[in-house]
Amino acid sequence: MLIDITLLVTPEMIEAAHGNEQKSFSGHMGTHFDVMNKVFPLENLKRSAVVFNVSKIEDREISLEDVDLNLIESGMFVAFYSGFIEKVGYGGKVYFSEHPQLSDTLIDALLERHVSIIGVDFAGVRRGSEHTPKDQYCADCGVFIVENLCNLNEVLQGKPFARFTANTYPIKYADMTGLPCRVVAEI
Repeated sequence: MLIDITLLVTPEMIEAAHGNEQKSFSGHMGTHFDVMNKVFPLENLKRSAVVFNVSKIEDREISLEDVDLNLIESGMFVAFYSGFIEKVGYGGKVYFSEHPQLSDTLIDALLERHVSIIGVDFAGVRRGSEHTPKDQYCADCGVFIVENLCNLNEVLQGKPFARFTANTYPIKYADMTGLPCRVVAEI
C-alpha cells in the first residue's frame, strides 16, 4: 500500500505566500528540505523508515525517552507524527512559531545512529532562531530534514510506531535554500 505523506499545495497557499516571496520562491512551500548547501544523494531516494507517534506530547520538547532507539538503524528515514499540521493547519503564525520541537539530545542521538533523513509533520526540528543553525548542524552530519509531512497517522494505523519504506523525490532545483519534495510511504 502507498500513502502520500506530502502536503498538498493549493492555489490558495500559493496566493497566501505571495506576501512572503522568500518562502514561495526559494523552495520552502509545503513539504520540503532546507538544503543547507548540500546535494541530496540518490541513495536516499528509497530508505527503510520508522515513524514514531508523539502526538500525546504537549508543553515540552519531544525527547529521547519518547522513542525506542533500538528501532533506528543506520541510513534510515526517521519520522515523527505530532498531529500538529492537522490540528492548526499549514502556514499560519501559530504553525511556524508554536510547533513541536525535537530536543537537542534526541537530534544528537539520531545523528549518532547515522540516519539519513529526519521527517516532521511541523515546520522544523527547532523553532525561531534555532531553526536554521540546527538544520545546518544536521546537514553537516549528512542528515537532511524534511518538513511539513502529513498523513503520518495513516502510516501509524493507531500504533505507537510503524516501519515502512520511505520514497523521497526532491525536485532537481539549483541554488535554492529549500528543495520541494514528494514523499510516499510504502507499507
